[in-house]
Amino acid sequence: MARLILLNKPFQVLSQFSDSEGRATLAELLSAPGYRVAGRLDYDSEGLLLLTDDGRLQQRIANPRHKLWKTYWVQVEGDITDQAIGRLSAGLELKDGPTLPARARPLSPPSLWPREPPVRSRKTVTDSWLELAIREGRNRQVRRMTAAVGFPTLRLVRVRVGDWSLDGLASGQHRSLEINMPQTPRTGRRRK
Repeated sequence: MARLILLNKPFQVLSQFSDSEGRATLAELLSAPGYRVAGRLDYDSEGLLLLTDDGRLQQRIANPRHKLWKTYWVQVEGDITDQAIGRLSAGLELKDGPTLPARARPLSPPSLWPREPPVRSRKTVTDSWLELAIREGRNRQVRRMTAAVGFPTLRLVRVRVGDWSLDGLASGQHRSLEINMPQTPRTGRRRK
């Protein structure tokens, strides 16, 4: 049995248990000796972070070759257009190469916990929300994708990774699960 912790990581908390610069870390939210983060979430992003005590499960979640869908709710500057949604869905060319096609759709402003500090608001610039699901995990990929189509990210919340979701977890809360991991077949020859 593999154990998994689903954590709603708050804004400006590092996805690690220590920091030499004194920034907030996971250690302030939970005690989880023997657990490792399975797929990081940026310091300035919020939402679902998975931790596990099982190396195989960590690889299944974090390794890009498994192409596990990660779903984000993204608040962007400006009114997102159908053209931008189409470009995100088709895949984009970023400085580090093309992205895989994504799932993108406009989203009504979701009911979320307040962020501290709040997202800046400007009277002359509107904002909108979209749901974006990707199967990669490049550094700051969602932020770079929305910027590439002309809509910089203001707030980024990961709500789902594969079959696991943020449902029912307030900011800073977590819950634990046990997962039955399938046995991996042994490779190589059997000894006689």
